[in-house]
Amino acid sequence: MELIQNNPNISAYLAADEVIDHEHPRVRAAAAALSVDAADAYAYAKAAFEFVRDTIPHSQDAGDPRVTWRASDVLAQRTGICYAKAHALVALLRAEGIPAGLCYQKLEVIHGLVAVKLPGEERWARQDPRGNKPGVDAQFRLDREQLAFPARPEFNELDLPVLFAEPHPVVLQCLREAVDRPHLWQTLPTDL
Repeated sequence: MELIQNNPNISAYLAADEVIDHEHPRVRAAAAALSVDAADAYAYAKAAFEFVRDTIPHSQDAGDPRVTWRASDVLAQRTGICYAKAHALVALLRAEGIPAGLCYQKLEVIHGLVAVKLPGEERWARQDPRGNKPGVDAQFRLDREQLAFPARPEFNELDLPVLFAEPHPVVLQCLREAVDRPHLWQTLPTDL
């Protein structure tokens, strides 16, 4: 799928903000630890993806009531739904100078993904750090997508083509206003 950048300036996909707070000491420390064994940008990006996918449980799967939305908080509390985990991965990628953005799928509800642009690659590659479980096998790939949930057009599901430098305002508002995960689950956006 060809993604359309919502900001033509690639530096927007390297920026820090309140959500993608890659200048935070916790994000910097995690990035430094992940980069120790990474020989290049690809190895680092894959390690960061696997770290978020495998060591930060999806709060719905884990039954964790906490709601996180800021990347540094996701890393500290080790929990988050797809959006929060995407924020953490984008922060880790940007901390090492790898352009990364946020993109979404319209499934039953909006599902959060990450897109990365590695050196030498012409296109953005979507990744899904949601977390694997029986029936879900998301992998870091550049040759083809292996997302947690492929969009099924026969069920009116679709891949949204816009690549955002910052979280979509609807997604961020939903996360910020949730008092806990059960409340969040009742207010997840169904459209952007």
